[in-house]
Amino acid sequence: MPSLKEVQTKITAVKKTRQITKAMNMVATSRLRGAQTRMEGFRPYADKFKEVLSSVAEKAGEEVNPLLVSHDDVKKIHVVLCTSDRGLCGGFNVNLIEHVQKTIDGKSDKNVDFLFTNFGRRGRDWCKRSNLPIADEHIGVVGNAIPFNIASTAGRKLVDGYLNGSYDEVYIVYAQFISMGKQIPVINKILPIPLVEAAEEEIEPDENTSYLAEHICEPSHDDLLEDLLPRNIFVQLYSALLETSTSEHAARMMAMDNATKACDDMVDSLTLTYNKARQTAITAELMDIVGGAEALSG
Repeated sequence: MPSLKEVQTKITAVKKTRQITKAMNMVATSRLRGAQTRMEGFRPYADKFKEVLSSVAEKAGEEVNPLLVSHDDVKKIHVVLCTSDRGLCGGFNVNLIEHVQKTIDGKSDKNVDFLFTNFGRRGRDWCKRSNLPIADEHIGVVGNAIPFNIASTAGRKLVDGYLNGSYDEVYIVYAQFISMGKQIPVINKILPIPLVEAAEEEIEPDENTSYLAEHICEPSHDDLLEDLLPRNIFVQLYSALLETSTSEHAARMMAMDNATKACDDMVDSLTLTYNKARQTAITAELMDIVGGAEALSG
């Protein structure tokens, strides 16, 4: 059984760790409120922007703009990987990286080359360890108040690279915020811009079926899409960054909360061990006293 001094040292160390995890939980909770507010305010705009633009592009046809045209032979894929800069957020980064790794493994038999743009230090470090080429990196962005020009600058580079043939498809991997305890990794194709699938005609209309509106464009489809299609990339990229930032704070808040609870359990267990060791020491001292007294009386 460990000595009283060793157990006391362990209890003190665990209590200090508990103070740190509790403070980090409070910081993550505070930052989560602001990130969630920004995300929930921008999410409806991003969804509606994508819906309307895809609908207009579907009516106009792929030949209207090169950003809508799919390449026949996909040999190079650009992946925008959104991770966090710091750890201590559970399996947040691991789930995102595993999602990308599955995508790479799934296309390993097709001789497809991958190129990465990294938002976050964790994704950047993984690409370096895996010897994956990095086209661009943005460190210290996710987890803070994200300015829109970060997304527009990165999006402009993606659009230019797609137009000049540097890669055939562009995907974005990010963490979608579902709830405080659930954030799921998502991979979406952003280039070429996917079109809305034409809704099948129904014999009897269903009141629960969503209605795809017919948009009248002024100016023409060509002029409108030429300006809005690149902007759609910026909007979707910015939305993904907001989702990832919110998910990171939620994951860290839950991880620190679990760590604090684990520290409480360890303190209780060590306190019980300390009491047992103390009782054993007292019993041994009493036995020595009784034995000494018996020896003197004999």
